[in-house]
Amino acid sequence: MYYDDFDDIYDPYYYFNYMRQRPRPPFGQPPATPPFGAGPGTQAPPVGRPPSFVPQQQQGPSILAVDPGAIRPCTFQFVYLWLRDGRSFWAYLTFVGPRSVAGFRWARSRWVYFGTDLRNIDNFICY
Repeated sequence: MYYDDFDDIYDPYYYFNYMRQRPRPPFGQPPATPPFGAGPGTQAPPVGRPPSFVPQQQQGPSILAVDPGAIRPCTFQFVYLWLRDGRSFWAYLTFVGPRSVAGFRWARSRWVYFGTDLRNIDNFICY
């Protein structure tokens, strides 16, 4: 059987897999979980201040990105981060994903939630 017009037989909704869709919450209710992993509501910042010193950055060959397996042991510990844009700060990581990290950074005498791509990290050291 031959059809002259493909649009007459093609139904895009037929090929859509509805089973992969998560049910939406009722109107007016927020989703039950944060869309991008752990957010500031699910993890508490550390109690107390980070160490009072700034560690020396180890000089060595530059890398394209930090490996998530290398920084994962720093989760739930103080870590000092040096970013490629020149900024550096104390952080307390609560999430390490395949391409990003998130947690709390020390800024102006308080902990602030943050997240960054692993490619933005030039170097790090755990404590």
